[in-house]
Amino acid sequence: MSDLFVELTAPNGRKYTQPRGLFINNEFIQSKSGETITSINPSDESEITSVYAAGPEDVDIAVAAARKAFKDPSWRDMDTTARGDVMYKFAELIEQHKETLATIETWDNGKPYSVALNEDLPEVTGTIKYYAGYANKIHGQVIDTSPAKLAYTIREPLGVCAQIIPWNYPLAMAAWKLGPALCTGNTVVLKAAEQTPLSILYLATLVKEAGFPPGVINILNGEGRKAGAAMAMHLDIDKIAFTGSTATGKEIMKMAAVNMKNITLETGGKSPLLVFDDADLDQAVKWSHIGIMHNQGQVCTATSRILVQEGVYEQFVKGFKEYVAQASIVGDPFKDDTFQGPQVTKTQFERVLSYIESAKSEGATLEAGGEVFKDVGGKGFFISPTIFTNVKDTMKVYREEVFGPFVVISSFKTEEEAIERANDTTYGLGAAVFTQNIAKAHRVARLIEAGMVWINSSNDSDLRIPFGGVKQSGIGRELGEAGLEGYTNKKAVHVNLGTKL
Repeated sequence: MSDLFVELTAPNGRKYTQPRGLFINNEFIQSKSGETITSINPSDESEITSVYAAGPEDVDIAVAAARKAFKDPSWRDMDTTARGDVMYKFAELIEQHKETLATIETWDNGKPYSVALNEDLPEVTGTIKYYAGYANKIHGQVIDTSPAKLAYTIREPLGVCAQIIPWNYPLAMAAWKLGPALCTGNTVVLKAAEQTPLSILYLATLVKEAGFPPGVINILNGEGRKAGAAMAMHLDIDKIAFTGSTATGKEIMKMAAVNMKNITLETGGKSPLLVFDDADLDQAVKWSHIGIMHNQGQVCTATSRILVQEGVYEQFVKGFKEYVAQASIVGDPFKDDTFQGPQVTKTQFERVLSYIESAKSEGATLEAGGEVFKDVGGKGFFISPTIFTNVKDTMKVYREEVFGPFVVISSFKTEEEAIERANDTTYGLGAAVFTQNIAKAHRVARLIEAGMVWINSSNDSDLRIPFGGVKQSGIGRELGEAGLEGYTNKKAVHVNLGTKL
């Protein structure tokens, strides 16, 4: 077997063939430079394998392949129902390979296998199927003006779309971006996160079998500052979609301005969760736990600032601490009872630990956690679920995105104070409100500056519902019908039926 593939056995015993190359024109190839990236198992810090890393030359090749495919009648003129069928077959192939894909995701990312298999993979197949259904439902409209003119619009694909996905949900984020881009007739150059390239490369092995023509889906590995930057600045890329940090999103905006690319950005968050005196406290506690501790706290919409009305503050803190201690079982991500695996990388691990020290130095009260979790063989990037109270709004841990199993809790007196403090942030991705007063719930939801508000839940997003933020949490929307808007242009056609000069 060539060095473009390697036979691996995962910690759960599953054997499979791991691609190592760049996927361009429906085949795996080496990078021009021969440079590689090593993927690390965050559970024990061992090397899994290395993959070829794309540079600017490789980006050029992938973009040329995507441009050629975009112009090729086999894709451009494909019957829209047939295009949906190809996407549906892709989803079915993903379903057939779900155990292997979930295994790779857990091994490379550290998330519990039960989550990868039972939550992430259904979201991947569900999203691809959802947009497969839209492939033959993309249509314009006739606009009535006068008998002397026929005016209509056409929804056209943008062209070659660059897509840069994050490391926290590699497969799901790929599906969120591939689905709307493909069903509208675009072609794609997708870059996996340099920390977690393995599951996306395995996904690429299913592209050709699904029936996509060469060049329609191209998948690169590579560092953001090399391959990612080359994509953002490329003059033959029409659109760039990015999920990741706000700082990187800003850099991509600057680079994409070179040819005024269409952009969709889903960036950081410091989402508030408000618990009012009249909330169902038991449910507020359980949803608050999911809202911050799920996926090792590595969720852009994580409700990481909990604001509790003073009448129930002490009771909430006590109940929350008890529930976290009971539910957040830290351990080997391949074990069935594990709720929390390791942080994805040493860099992320050290980042979370630095915020713990910051909170202590600024005078916050450590209620739980705040330390390395060493009971999983003594290795790996594990951190105990961490809760701080007596947190002031000026503290670094209240204002900055930590991206770990780390939550701050503070009390408030009035509804007006809660709204003001919830909105006192540069971010605006998500927010949650807990109250049994329906009028208050809707009133607060309207006044919170966020792209999404959950009432009496947290982070239970749905692929049929628009996802995105305001302020420095992003531009545009993904998922739902709204996700199509970022991948089409509306062309207006004017037909003169009688106006003479």
